[in-house]
Amino acid sequence: MKIYQQQLSLRARSRGFHIITNDIINVLAQFEPMKAGICQVFIQHTSASLSINENADPTVRQDFEMWFNKTVRENDPDYEHDYEGADDMPAHIKAALLGSSVTIPITNGRLALGTWQGIYLCEHRNHGGSRSIVVTVWGE
Repeated sequence: MKIYQQQLSLRARSRGFHIITNDIINVLAQFEPMKAGICQVFIQHTSASLSINENADPTVRQDFEMWFNKTVRENDPDYEHDYEGADDMPAHIKAALLGSSVTIPITNGRLALGTWQGIYLCEHRNHGGSRSIVVTVWGE
């Protein structure tokens, strides 16, 4: 079994849901191809998250942002953690709901994503800054 790992720094993006599939594919291209394996993508932040969903129609990503903003509202007077602004605690809640990692099978050296699937960086802060991702791959 082979194991590879690399850290990836993603440029700062605006608040919303952004497809980063090609960024992950570019990291995989640096490793020796695997016939079968697993790719785990992990974000090292508590106010951004990762998800896999629709990669073709950008309105899906817009609707995700709308739904999360309606569901986890800013300026809730019950929040105690608001040191970094109105988007601070809601960003942590959104990240907890979506999660900090995704796992994708590798088949014949490629991510085995479905036809319409892409990997999302879910940026929950207005000014989140660059984001650090760890890509780990193992298999044969």
